Amino acid sequence: MSVAKPIPHDSAELHVTGAARYIDDVPLPANTAHLAFGLSTVAHADIVSIDLSAVRAAPGVIAVWTADDLPFTNDVSPSAHDEPLLATGTVHYVGQPIFLVIAQSHLQARKAARKGKVVYREKPAILTVDQALAADSRFEGGPVVWSKGDAAAAIDGAPKVIAGRFLMGGQEHFYLEGQAALAMPAEGGVVVQSSTQHPTEIQHKVAEAIGLPMHAVRVESRRMGGGFGGKESQGNALAVSCALVARLLGRPAKMRYDRDDDMTITGKRHDFRIEYRVGVDAEGHIKGIEFLQLARCGWSMDLSLPVADRAMLHADNAYNLDHVRIESHRLKTNTQSATAYRGFGGPQGMLGIERVMDHIAHDLGLDPTAVRKRNFYAEATDRAAPVPAPGHESFPKDPLVDLGSRGSETMIRSDAAMPKANGFQTTPYHMPVEDFILNGLVARLEADAGLAERRAQIDAWNRRNPILKRGIALTPVKFGISFTLTHLNQAGALVHVYQDGSIHLNHGGTEMGQGLFRKVSQVAAASFGVDVGAVMITATDTGKVPNTSATAASSGSDLNGMAVKDACDRIRDRMAEYLAQQHQTDAAKVRFENGKVLVGGDEMSFAEAAGRCYMGRVSLSQTGFYATPKITWDRKAGRGRPFFYFAYGASVTEVVIDTLTGENRILRTDILHDAGASLNPALDIGQVEGAYVQGAGWLTTEELVWDDKGRLRTHAPSTYKIPACSDRPRMFNVALWDGANREETIYRSKAVGEPPFMHGISAFMALSQACAACGPNYPDLQAPATAEAVLAAVKRARGQA
Repeated sequence: MSVAKPIPHDSAELHVTGAARYIDDVPLPANTAHLAFGLSTVAHADIVSIDLSAVRAAPGVIAVWTADDLPFTNDVSPSAHDEPLLATGTVHYVGQPIFLVIAQSHLQARKAARKGKVVYREKPAILTVDQALAADSRFEGGPVVWSKGDAAAAIDGAPKVIAGRFLMGGQEHFYLEGQAALAMPAEGGVVVQSSTQHPTEIQHKVAEAIGLPMHAVRVESRRMGGGFGGKESQGNALAVSCALVARLLGRPAKMRYDRDDDMTITGKRHDFRIEYRVGVDAEGHIKGIEFLQLARCGWSMDLSLPVADRAMLHADNAYNLDHVRIESHRLKTNTQSATAYRGFGGPQGMLGIERVMDHIAHDLGLDPTAVRKRNFYAEATDRAAPVPAPGHESFPKDPLVDLGSRGSETMIRSDAAMPKANGFQTTPYHMPVEDFILNGLVARLEADAGLAERRAQIDAWNRRNPILKRGIALTPVKFGISFTLTHLNQAGALVHVYQDGSIHLNHGGTEMGQGLFRKVSQVAAASFGVDVGAVMITATDTGKVPNTSATAASSGSDLNGMAVKDACDRIRDRMAEYLAQQHQTDAAKVRFENGKVLVGGDEMSFAEAAGRCYMGRVSLSQTGFYATPKITWDRKAGRGRPFFYFAYGASVTEVVIDTLTGENRILRTDILHDAGASLNPALDIGQVEGAYVQGAGWLTTEELVWDDKGRLRTHAPSTYKIPACSDRPRMFNVALWDGANREETIYRSKAVGEPPFMHGISAFMALSQACAACGPNYPDLQAPATAEAVLAAVKRARGQA
């Protein structure tokens, strides 16, 4: 079997040698035009006049267009048609495109774009959550409220009530390859190459913009240099601009943002303010809880509604909340339109409840891990925790051990049956939690990470050291897998078997470094019993697989893997039927394994079998399709089953802070993550490692700052700090809890793109614990926990703030 093996990424050698081709590496056709936007310099204003004479006279300029020059739909929104490609009379944020420059070179286009003279009549700008609330500036017309039980009565009747307010910042995607697109005129339409997670949406928006049916637009995406959600909708403007030039001027067109423009124009992760009121008993059991989630969405709707929904859907994380009320406000502001980002609102909702757990434990003087475990959902399985593979040892205990000795392990699956019983506990949106495994998983992680022993050592350290304080925290993850917009839970594939036995494959997913193409090729190879090297996957192409969903919601392998398996199995079954007839045997007895086909006592290579089937006029080409089952969701009522299953995990992080400066370090991290029966343990462990660092970056170093005029001041690597190699944990242990998924996913695997991002929360909670060691008061640490935020929390703990 090709699945469940740690096979390297299909482009690994190309990546490390620099030979992997991205949009900016494509050799350009002759006469290619280069594009750049002229951007708004104010946050909110009516446009009085635009003088583009200097732009048109600039060297190399071919043409300059405003909204009035566009022939058809002037819109690049993924949702509400409220996001014009070029501003129409009013600008809504600093960085909004106003005009498009078409020039002979990239540099000429950028230089010319800065020569435009726009006269504005400024209007009051809404920049903050409080300003939006005061102005009633929002999407959906009012708050969305979901509830279960009677939260207010349960809180008021509890022995103790705890309340707080928590701020969490947004996050820049900082994909290494910026936004880019290339379009070429074609007979009857255009061909677009785009760095996008959603080729079909690019196709749809381009077709609208050039006034042609979708069949006249072909979109291709071979790979992205990172996406993280930032290329789900934000690439629309570049692709549409290039396609307009290709269609109207009849020449190829290319556009890419420089980093400053990219950060200024594009949306970020939604920043949130979460207010909470929770009633608890003396042991920390939650009796009732109320959340107020305030999401700053920016100037257009984009994907803010489903992002805010998912934040509500993850407000429980791993905890059973019998009486809960969640109120969500989607606030409209004059800032970049916030968009999809890894986790898609889930991290914000999950961080809210983890903050509550931290606050409860501090106010009651209890062990934070014990409080969490007391509130867990009931275990839904009686199977034992996975046993370690031969030679497996517990995680190393010394946080100063070099990375070279880290323990990235894969656990052996337990095959005990999952009981099926009624009476499961339900989420705040009334979905039964049937697959909860965190009790056993957390127990295993506590033992392997030596949590109890290390907590005692840290307490002793903190008593001895007045300047440097350490903290340690364990946080769990329960993340729902599926698109919450039901119709997106589908995928298609196209598979060809050639007469020489080689296999060509296309599917609707896009490759952004996560290894999706490799996993899907493993699925195809397993179906035919051949080596993965026999399978070639080429660029995602709307001309081969139509009506694709975005590669998002951690669903790439789940959806596309199943669609590919459907196509491959159909071809294999046709081959088996024909070969069985030739050998007077039953098709069910034909076996495909180890590059061979075994039939009626005869053995032949897969290549020979393919050749025989071709000669026998057997179709060796097939489309495949998959639609996720069991999804039923009423978002207005806040009820149903929005997820096919949950992915789980837990992490332990140890940190140290300098109480004089707020400087801090992550010393050690231990993660045990549930990937189901992993399709590729090497890729999945890599995803967990990268997700943790990105999640920790969101909550520690990555701070977005706007001034009082709405200008983004952190718009380059010089002012916006993503984690560097030196910021990773000095000791980093990652293992997979490899129990099979109880649901019928592709080979019983689980999604692993977004769920491990939330392991970064353990770093933030460890910093909170370190701050709490400085004094008797709750430190009220805010996110991101920059050095300044840590120092402020230390002062609050001491009662100095």
